[in-house]
Amino acid sequence: MADRRTRGMTGSDQSRTTAARATAIAEQLHHECSILLELYKKKETFSPDVAVADGRLVSVPPPSSQLDTRDKLWRLHSALLQCRSLLERAIAKEEEELGGHKKGEYETQRKMVKERLSLLLFNTEELLKAVDGQAVLTPSLDGLEIDSSTVFELKLWVYRIFKEVDYWTKMTITTLQALPSVIAKDRARTSRVRSTRSARR
Repeated sequence: MADRRTRGMTGSDQSRTTAARATAIAEQLHHECSILLELYKKKETFSPDVAVADGRLVSVPPPSSQLDTRDKLWRLHSALLQCRSLLERAIAKEEEELGGHKKGEYETQRKMVKERLSLLLFNTEELLKAVDGQAVLTPSLDGLEIDSSTVFELKLWVYRIFKEVDYWTKMTITTLQALPSVIAKDRARTSRVRSTRSARR
């Protein structure tokens, strides 16, 4: 019965369902990022107005209203892939240089954020496949390694990475909320073109 229902779903139905699921995961991740940032600031006794360098760590093409659905999804997925790589580096650096091997509330939250980010990546990849089925290439993160030797700068670098994950999670929510209707329109346009071609034959 469930198989019949799934088979009966059109591509746009599945895309809308995946987009809704990805949005829900992103909203949960955003909430978890907020908690992680607070726990980190508390752990490192950062003041509320801690100065963090401007500029994004993640590098993707600039946003444009001219981007089609596939390009928006590619940009999003690429940014999230970079976020996960950065997060993995931050965790490794913390454990190696700041002694983060304990298993407290902060470490549990950090692990949760990483796992939720991986889940979000899986869902955005599914959305990309629904749009055109092509694999995603993402820019290299070479050169983004922290080159400072001071402990405080390393802690700020880790904090910046957490902020970056938080920023791109918010961008994901905004982008995905606008996508279901766009995906449906794309599918409808493709179907119309196919119908017109068939009629001409």
